Parts: sequence; structure tokens; C-alpha cells
Amino acid sequence: MRKFISQGCFFLLAVCLTGLLVLTARQEAQGQAAQERGKPLRVIMIGAHPDDAESKGGGTAALWAASGAKVQLVAVTNGDAGHQSEGGGALAKRRAAEARRSAELLDVSWTTLDFHDGELVPSLNAREAVMRAIRNWQADIVISHRPNDYHPDHRYTGQLVQDVAYMVAVPNLCPDTPRLEKNPVFLYFIDDFQKPNPFSPDVAVIVDPVMDKKWRSLDAMESQMYEWLPWVAGFLDEVPSGKAERFEWLKKWRSPRMLGWKSKCSDILAGRYGKAGAEAAKFVEVFELCEYGRQPSREELWELFPR
Repeated sequence: MRKFISQGCFFLLAVCLTGLLVLTARQEAQGQAAQERGKPLRVIMIGAHPDDAESKGGGTAALWAASGAKVQLVAVTNGDAGHQSEGGGALAKRRAAEARRSAELLDVSWTTLDFHDGELVPSLNAREAVMRAIRNWQADIVISHRPNDYHPDHRYTGQLVQDVAYMVAVPNLCPDTPRLEKNPVFLYFIDDFQKPNPFSPDVAVIVDPVMDKKWRSLDAMESQMYEWLPWVAGFLDEVPSGKAERFEWLKKWRSPRMLGWKSKCSDILAGRYGKAGAEAAKFVEVFELCEYGRQPSREELWELFPR
């Protein structure tokens, strides 16, 4: 009888230990899965020049950063030709300093691939540089220009990003940077060009809560906002000399274009924010899903973007 009881107790203890081990393993697996889900979203916005990503996606970048996402803005060229009276290495250095200050104001990181402004072509060298940038950032989302744009640097940046939309997962290409195991979601910044096909919005973000950050990030790019772009447009003499006055002028100058973006996506805004929220919105940023790369459902896409 005593032997039988001992065997029974041993069996019962073994069952309990086995159950405890299974429970512990299950909890560890659940914890690992939760940790995996809790990894910060990683976003890379790739513009042709310093100020492109900031102008078209700076508000969304700031909202993402505030939500805990890791965001990097990339300028494929260094902007060394974008000025009426400066140029070369000195201008590239000035624009890099402006872009870094702008990124600080948005709470994101910034880098340049350092190709010459106005000389970008969709070469293998440039493609590999873009591929490395996306891989090194371990991007979940990549946003860039559409490849039909007035500026060749914009067009070729869009083409380069499209060209790597599959290649980032191929291990034998650029083997010095580990391939991405999961292909990112690729999207385009908004533009107004109609041929060969117009921009088609898929997601819109209300950026009113962070517009002061965005305005200040653009204000930091003095060489562009107060010198080069007004000179190109023919109204440099309208730019005020005082810093506070220039800042207010910048908002008046840039606001109409951003206000026009809202009219392109009223249905999407209502779907994401409700009718009342959409109507109350003033400033939005809008993006189109690229048909290359990972194809999320509309619901998943909308959830990936900040609110």
C-alpha cells in the first residue's frame, strides 16, 4: 500500500511539473509574440532633395514619431545645385545642416545618399545605395516620389525606389547588408501630375496637431523656403527680412497647396476619422499605395498610419 501511494504521488508530481513546464513555455511564447508585435514601426521617407520628404510627409513623420515609430528622412541628392547664388560643397553642407535641424524639430532622423543635385540617374550604383538605405533602416514602410514628375531627380528617385521594391529581399544582391525578410509596404507622396496617370489617394492623415512642428521644420530650411524657391517662382522680393515675419509669410505661401490636398481625399478622410473629423480637418497629407512591395488590405494600411 505504501509503495502504491509513493508511485501515485510521483506520478501526480510528474504531471504537475509537466503542466507547469508547458504553461511556462506557452507564456514565454506568448510573451515573445507580444514583444514581436510591440516592436516599433520603422518608416523611411526617401526624397530626391533635402526638403522633399519634409514638405510632403513631415507632419505624418512627426505623428509617427510621437506614437513611438522610428522614422528616417533620406535625401538621395545633397542639394548642391539648388540655389541661385551658392553651389557645390558649401551649399551641400549648408543644406545638410538645415535638414538635420528640421529633422530634430520633427523628432526623426535624417541622412543623405550624397549624389549630386540635378545629376541623378537610375544607375546600378544609385539603386544599390537606395537598397542599402532601406535595408539598414529595416524599414516596414517606404515612401517616395511617383516616377512621373517635373524634376528628373524626383522621377529617378521614384524609379530607384520602385526598382528595389522586390530586390530588398534578395540576399545575393548587396550581400554586405542583410536582406529584409519581410518586404515593406511602398507608397508615394502626393503630386499634381496627370500624365501618364494621376495620383490616386489610398490613405490620408490629418496633421493639424503637429502643423507647428511642420512649419518650423520648413522654416529651418532657409536656403530653400526664403531664398531659392521664391527666386525660382519670381517673388523673392516679397520675402520679409524679419524672422517672425518670414515665418508668418511662409505659412501663408505654403498653406493653399496643403489645403488643396484635402479635396483629393474627402471620402478617405471620412472613412478614417468620421464625417465630423474630416470636415473639421484643415491640413492633411496624402499617400498612394505602390503596386510593388507588400500589399496590405485597406484596413491594415489605415491602421499602419498615425491618427
